Amino acid sequence: MPAKNFLSSETKETLQQVLKEHDHPDIRQRALIFLLLNNGNTQAQTAELIGCSLRKVAYWSIHGDPDRLDSFKDDRMKGNYRKATEEYIDLLLETIEVEPEKYGYEFGRWTTARLAIYLKEKTGIELSSTQVRRILKSKKYVYLWAKYSLKDKQDAVEMGLFKDKLDEYLKIEKNLQTYCRYGFGAKVDLV
Repeated sequence: MPAKNFLSSETKETLQQVLKEHDHPDIRQRALIFLLLNNGNTQAQTAELIGCSLRKVAYWSIHGDPDRLDSFKDDRMKGNYRKATEEYIDLLLETIEVEPEKYGYEFGRWTTARLAIYLKEKTGIELSSTQVRRILKSKKYVYLWAKYSLKDKQDAVEMGLFKDKLDEYLKIEKNLQTYCRYGFGAKVDLV
C-alpha cells in the first residue's frame, strides 16, 4: 500500500491551486498525479483514473518534486525554435499595410507566399507561407479577397440590349419545356 498523506498541507494546497488555475495541461496533470498518490492510490490506479500511461505516472512520481513546481516542466514545453524575430514581425505588419506596387511589384495584392519571399529578401529569414499566415493570425489579421466588379467598364446601352435578348431566350426555353412536357399547347416562334 502506498504512503498516504505524504504531502504537507501547504504543498497540497499549492498543487490544488495549480490544478485549478495553471495554463498548461501537462503541469495540471502532474499536480493531479501527486494529489492522487497522496490520497493513497497506487501508480496503476492513478494512471487509470487520469487516463494516461503507468510509465508517465511512474516517471513523474520519481522526477517531479511537488515542493518545486519548476520540476514539473520539461524541455518540450519551451516550444519550437522561432525563426521569426520581433523585427521580422514588425516588418511583416508594416509591409501588409502598403500596396505591393509601392515596392515596385506588378501584382496588386499581397499573398502570404509573396510576403514570405519579400521578407526573405529583406531580412534573410526564410519562412513558409503557412508560417507567415500563422503569424498574421496571431496578430489578429484576417485576409479577405475583395470581389471584383466590371460594372464601371461596361456599356449601359449594350447591357440593356443583352438583358432583353437574354429574357427572350429564357422565355423561349420555358415555352419549349412546357411544349415538350405536355406535347401540346405551346407555340414556339424560333428566331
